[in-house]
Amino acid sequence: MMTGFDVLIVGGGHAGAQAAIALRQAHFLGSIGIVSDEPDLPYERPPLSKEYLAREKSFERLLIRPAHFWQERDVTMLLNRRVNILDPEEHVVATTNGERVSYKSLIWATGGPPRQLACKGGNLLGVHTVRTRADVDRIESELSSVERVVVIGGGYIGLEAAAVLTKLGKKVWLLEAADRVLSRVAGEDLSRFIEKEHRAHGVDLRLSARVDCIEGGDRATGVRLEDGEVLPCGMVIVGIGIIPAVAPLLAAGAAGGNGVLVNDQCRTSLPDIFAIGDCALHANGFADGELIRLESVQNANDQATVAARSIAGEATCYNAIPWFWSNQYDLKLQTVGLSIGHDHAILRGVPESRSFSIIYLREGRVIALDCVNAVKDYVQGRKLVLGKAVIPPECLADTSTALKDILA
Repeated sequence: MMTGFDVLIVGGGHAGAQAAIALRQAHFLGSIGIVSDEPDLPYERPPLSKEYLAREKSFERLLIRPAHFWQERDVTMLLNRRVNILDPEEHVVATTNGERVSYKSLIWATGGPPRQLACKGGNLLGVHTVRTRADVDRIESELSSVERVVVIGGGYIGLEAAAVLTKLGKKVWLLEAADRVLSRVAGEDLSRFIEKEHRAHGVDLRLSARVDCIEGGDRATGVRLEDGEVLPCGMVIVGIGIIPAVAPLLAAGAAGGNGVLVNDQCRTSLPDIFAIGDCALHANGFADGELIRLESVQNANDQATVAARSIAGEATCYNAIPWFWSNQYDLKLQTVGLSIGHDHAILRGVPESRSFSIIYLREGRVIALDCVNAVKDYVQGRKLVLGKAVIPPECLADTSTALKDILA
C-alpha cells in the first residue's frame, strides 16, 4: 500500500511541527504529512526536564498546537511509526509498520535518541533518560518510592533534572566526567557559579567522576564509580547527549557523519531532501563557519522556516543567531551567540548578587553572552553579537552603563 505527500516531514518535534506551520504560512497548498515515532501530537521538549518533571505544567500545555490546528490546515499525522528505509531515486520511504510513502520534497527532522550508558547495568530498570513525554512519565511513576537519585551528565538536562529532583526532596548525586559542568557550552566562570549553586541546594556534585557500572539485579540499586565507591540509589537519570537519527539518510548516500550535512538552505546532498534541527550538521556563521549541530528550539524553528520557504519557492538562507535558555532553582540562564573559540571572557556584574553576565570575545569581537538573571543584558547583548562589536573590555564590564548605551 502506497500513500504520498507533496511534502513529507520525518520527525514530530519542534523542527517538524514548525516546518509544517511555516509551509502553510508561506501559502503552500500541497499535501503535508508528518511521520513521528511517538503517539502524541508535536509538543515542546525543553519543559520535560523542568516544569513537566516538576508537574508544574500539564502535558496539554506542552502541545505546540492543539489537534484542531493540524486538522484545519490539512496536515496529516502518521504517528507511532518510524522511517527506516529511504529510496532517494524513487522518492519513497518505508516505515517500521510496513507502509511505503512517496514524496516530492522530504524534510528530515528526527533529532535523535539519547545516548545510553555503555557500562554494565546501563539497561536495568530504574535507569532513565529524558527525551520524550513517556520518559518523564516513567520517571514520575517511580519517584514516590525513590529517595536517592544519581544523575549522570552535567549538561543542561542533567542540571535541570537535578534541580527539580532536589526541590522534590530527593537526595541527588550529580556526576560529570569532565572537570566542570557545561564544559562544552559555557566558560569556566559560569560553570563554577552553577556548581556552587547546586551544592548550596544540597546536590552532591562530583566532577571528573567516571562510572564503572550500575549495580542491581533487575532494578538499579546503586552506581559504582571507577574508584570503587558505590552510590546507593533507587533511580539513575542519564543525560549525556543524543545520537543524531540519520542512519537511513546516510545509508542512502547523504553526506554526513555526526548528523547529516546541509547547506545554507538546509538541503542535504540528496535531491529534494532537507534536514533541520538537532540532526542537521551545518556551517554556522556564529561559529566562524565551523561545522556544528545545534540542539536548540531556536535552531529547530529557524531551520524549519528556511526549508519551508525554499520548498514554497521563496529561497532563503539560514543565518539566525543562536540562543538558549535554562531554568535551575530561581536562576534563569540565557545565552545568545556561541562562545566556541573565545579567547577572552569578561565578567559583568558580581556572581554573588545572583544577577550577572559573562561576555565572550574572539579577537576583540563580541561573540556571545551568558546571562544569569540579567534579561536586559541578554536582550541588549544580542545586538553586540549581531554587529560583531569591538568594545573595550573595561566598558563591557562596567555595569553602571547599559549595553545598549555602550553600543550607541
